[in-house]
Parts: sequence; C-alpha cells; structure tokens
Amino acid sequence: MYRIVVALVAATSCVAIAQAQEVGTESRQISGPLLTLDEAVALAGGSAPAAEAAAADVDAASAARRVAGLRPNPALSVEVENFVGTGPYNGVNGADITASVAIPLELGGKRQARIAVADAAAHRAQIAQAIAQADIRFQVTELYIQASAAEVRVAIAEDQYRIAGDTARAATIRVQAGRASPLEQERAEVARLTAETEAEKARRFADAARASLARRIGRPVTGPLDVAVLGGPGSGTMGPPRPVSAAGTLALAAADADLATADAGVELARSQRVPDLTVGPGVRRLEATNDVAAVFSVSVPLPLFNNGRAAVDQANAERRRADAQRRVTALDIEQKISDAEVEAANAAAAARVASGPALSSAMEAARIARIGYREGKFGQLELLDAERTLTEMRSASIEALASYQLAKARLERLTAPAPLEGN
Repeated sequence: MYRIVVALVAATSCVAIAQAQEVGTESRQISGPLLTLDEAVALAGGSAPAAEAAAADVDAASAARRVAGLRPNPALSVEVENFVGTGPYNGVNGADITASVAIPLELGGKRQARIAVADAAAHRAQIAQAIAQADIRFQVTELYIQASAAEVRVAIAEDQYRIAGDTARAATIRVQAGRASPLEQERAEVARLTAETEAEKARRFADAARASLARRIGRPVTGPLDVAVLGGPGSGTMGPPRPVSAAGTLALAAADADLATADAGVELARSQRVPDLTVGPGVRRLEATNDVAAVFSVSVPLPLFNNGRAAVDQANAERRRADAQRRVTALDIEQKISDAEVEAANAAAAARVASGPALSSAMEAARIARIGYREGKFGQLELLDAERTLTEMRSASIEALASYQLAKARLERLTAPAPLEGN
C-alpha cells in the first residue's frame, strides 16, 4: 500500500498532461533521460568544491608525510684564516683554508615522531574526505527527495484540476438541464479556479526544487526523476530499538584521529627535548708549510633557556582537550542517532497511516461520489467533500513518505561507516 502514491504519478501524469489544454492550464514540458538518485550523487561529487578541497587536503597530507621522513640537509662550510692582516699576513698569500661538512644527527627519535604525526594527519585527512563525500550524498539525497515529492504534488494537483474541470462541466450540464440550481455551477467554478491555483503553485515549487537540485549537481535537470525513491517503509513492525553506539561512525572516527594526532604530538614534543649533534669533518690547507690536515668538530646545543618542557606541557594539554572532545563527540553522536531513529520510526508510522487503507478508502469514496454525482444520485456537497478529503489524504501521504525518506537519509548519514586506516 505504500507505493500507491508513487504509482499514482504514472497514472495521473499522462491524463493530466493530455487534458491540460482542454481545461485551460499549461502543462510543464519534461523531456530527457531519467535522472536517478545515484546518478545525481555522482554528478554532484564530481563538481562539488567540498570534494575538491578534501582531495587537496589528502594530497597535502601525503606530501607532508614524505617531508616528515626526510633527514636534515648537511651544510658545506669554507673558512679562510690569516689573511688581510699585517706583516706576513698582508694579502692572501698566507691564508689557511678549511673546508668542512656539517652533518646534523637527530637524536631522541625525532624523525620517527615526525612521521607518526604526519601519518595521523594523513588518516585524519582521509576521514575528512569521507565526511565530505557523505555530506554531499546526504545533501543531494535531500534535494532529490524534495524534488521528487514536488513532482508527485504536481501530478496530484493537475489531476485534481482535471477532475475539478470535469465536475464544473457536469455542473453546467445539470444546470442547463434544470436538474440543479445555478449556485451549484458557481460552486463548481470556484472549486475549479482553486484547483487551477493549486496546480500553478505546485508547478512553481517543483521548478524551484529542480533548480536547487540542478545547482547542486552542476547541470540542468530536464528529464523525469525516479519518484520510486518515495517508496514507504515495509509492512512489518519496527521491532525493538537497536542499541545506540557511535562506534565506527565518521564523526567518532574523526575525533579518534584528532586524539591520535595529539598523542603523536606529545611524542614529538618529548623527542624535541633531546639535543641533536652536529658533526663537521673537513680538511685544512696550511699555507705556511703547504700541508693538508684533517679537522673534525662536534657541536651540541645547550638547553639553558628552552629545555622543551613548555612544549611538552602544551602538547599534553592539547591531548587532554582532544580526549575530552572525543568523549563529547561520542555522547553527541549517540544522542543524534537515537533521535534520528525515533524520527524515522515516527515518520514510518505516519507513512503507513497516510499511505495505507485510509488513502485507498478516500480514493474509492471520491470515485463513487463522481459517478453518483454524474448520475444524479449524490449532491454537489457530497462530491466536494469527497474530493477535498482525497486531496488532503494524497497531500498527507506525500508529506509522510518524503518525511520518512528524509529521516532515513539523516540516519544513514549519522551512521555512515568510517574508512579503514590506510584506505
């Protein structure tokens, strides 16, 4: 029963379009291939600036990982002594020349600590890319559902306008035959004008929804949409609530990655406390004897003013902040998942009621009222009441189905799985 409204589109759209000119309203021209939800998501993902920015962050993190693994560059040093002085040191003939290479030696595991920080940042960038992709899918899904629901509303409104036109013509015939008062004809004309206004409003809303979807996917939406995405929930019961857990979700994975980055930052700060050595092997040419001798130097910084303790304290504080933020994120995401499950369950129940036997009964009642009115068995008020009830039930059904699909999309976004590290 939950696909009655979806099937109604195919049945009523053709009739509404074929008879639109007869009743005096303009039909929307929709031509082109069917645009499915998956195709819309793919189009949006290929043109979304957020996806490009996330991909650039991944590339930058990968380059930073390569930079972190590089060792410090050596330095070439050339020294000239005993020149441009007085006496025998006048000029440059008595100068001694020393050439040496200064080679930094990292101690304390600094390189490994840098690599660990870069690896954590690269994984965080991958999670951010997955979050961007999940956000794009959710945003496109939301716009697609809204546009599909708007298309169904157009079909319903045009069908109701067609029916109102038929009723108005039937009322005219009854009045001309002396079987009804002119008031009945006026009442039918008011209903026809009201239905025309509602059809125009529905078309404008549908065009606006298509335009929003087109902006998001980066191309015009000229073809029909797959209104089957509005299919309702199954007929079975919802069952007991599932245990709510944030484990494995994108939001918690991002918080875990931030904590891992902070842990790596603590290790890096600790490694910075160990002084590095710089060794400088070289050769010296003694001008006085024209001899060559080897030289070797060792230098080590003295941590008198900055021993690295403040940097370690800062890193530890950032690690505590990341840990606290992770716990906050876990609580928030579990609450959001719980709320989304309740929202989806309520929307499913509303969809079952609005799209089930109540809608079928309203459709049958309206059908009988139309036949009875044409045959003079029912009055106009009974017909208008049946038509109004059917319109309300159709609108409620579409709203319920759209709300259910939107709630389900939000739940799927909240529970989207995080990518495995290294993927």
